[in-house]
Amino acid sequence: MADETQRFRPERFTAFVDAVVAIAMTLLILPLTEAVADAASGRLSTAQFFAEHSGQLLSFALSFLLIATFWIGHHSQYRSVEWMTGPLLWINVAWMATIVWLPVPTAMIGQMKTDTLQTVVYIGSLILTQVTTLAAWLYLQRHPDLTSSSPATLRAGVIGDLAAIILFAVALTIAVLLPDHSYAGLFVLLLTGPVTRVLARVARRRGAARG
Repeated sequence: MADETQRFRPERFTAFVDAVVAIAMTLLILPLTEAVADAASGRLSTAQFFAEHSGQLLSFALSFLLIATFWIGHHSQYRSVEWMTGPLLWINVAWMATIVWLPVPTAMIGQMKTDTLQTVVYIGSLILTQVTTLAAWLYLQRHPDLTSSSPATLRAGVIGDLAAIILFAVALTIAVLLPDHSYAGLFVLLLTGPVTRVLARVARRRGAARG
């Protein structure tokens, strides 16, 4: 059980997280607004702007979608959390750091020549976000008194994050081995559902074997 003298209600924490995520999502658009100003000074047409900045547009859309997905998962994770502790707060500080950092590699994708290190930085950042989410699930499993979620829900959260981490790692491997298709590997995330179900079956079998 977590130390009751170090616990506090999560309302201010969740409001702060929402604000941080909103700012990070807003920062994603800033390079594009600067690109519009450059296009205007260069007298580019709208069609020329979209053609020349297609990489920036795609990287913006991808990162916006990913941050939104991370936020939805975070909201679901903390919807039933009734108490926060120092360690859980610091896990979330780490989570927020990865979210705030993401606009930087996003800008790299849109404005710099693609290379292997750039891909490693971008997908590696996504893996770190997922790892911090997993750390929170594991912490809540060890301290179930902090949440009203059932053990089954906490276990499902752990399994879901493990599946996502595995698929992000696969995407990173594809990006390193096939640099000409560096970000195409992220499409493996569409397999999150099937991989989650496989891991859940493995967990159930191990649980049955121990029982």
